[in-house]
Amino acid sequence: MMITSLSNPKIKEIRKLHDRKERRNSGLFYVEGLRLVIEVDQLGLLPHTVIIAPELLTSRQGWELADKWGRSGVTVLEVSESVFRSIAVRDDPAGLAAIMPQQWASLDLIHTSDADLWIALESIADPGNLGTILRTLDAVGGTGVILLGNCTDPYDPTAVRASMGSIFSKTIVSASFDEFLAWKNRNNCALIGTSDKAEADYQALRYPNKLVIFMGSERMGLQAHHLQACEQVVSIPMSGRCDSLNVAVAASLVLYEVYNQRRKNHKKDIR
Repeated sequence: MMITSLSNPKIKEIRKLHDRKERRNSGLFYVEGLRLVIEVDQLGLLPHTVIIAPELLTSRQGWELADKWGRSGVTVLEVSESVFRSIAVRDDPAGLAAIMPQQWASLDLIHTSDADLWIALESIADPGNLGTILRTLDAVGGTGVILLGNCTDPYDPTAVRASMGSIFSKTIVSASFDEFLAWKNRNNCALIGTSDKAEADYQALRYPNKLVIFMGSERMGLQAHHLQACEQVVSIPMSGRCDSLNVAVAASLVLYEVYNQRRKNHKKDIR
């Protein structure tokens, strides 16, 4: 039966997932759009709930996924266009969304290998930046993100969309700075921080294996006690009037430098 009421209890519960407190309490999050939902299927994940709006959903693959999950026991809600638009985060909704369980990893249970590439973020505030960093981390084959301090929620709809599906495949951890340092020391990880005041050029450093790149908030960057914990601190040179970069852009530059160095080393090893 199609849901046509905006005040339907199930729709109210879904709409609440746009709020961080409700996501934290429920352990669920909202995913919208054909590309992201297809990524869920390709990774073999199972939604908690699927929402479809027949008036909006024109993708045959979208219909097939909804049917597949429905036969697997997943709750499939069929809703009117107006109801779907009331929960949508996009201006041009495609009529397909899913409710997914959050996947948080415990730092204590994570053991590193030489190939690991992590990024630790201190008090990142913008969900779009966090989602973009996750997407870049995925592109360079990174392992995961460690969120420290008062970070934005990686399961915010804006972060989920900006990640372009990387939210499903990267390890996500939340920890205190002290917990992070203890883990880093136990696993002998190299911690490389970033600061506009650092003398070392980010491209001049030979990045070690078992690596954590450490970046601070959009407004404050890394503080003195963060920098003291790093084996090395690097900066990104700039020659214009601008004295800083967007944190997602800066993260992309450093992550790709690590990636390119590792690619070159790999090519040498196979000669």
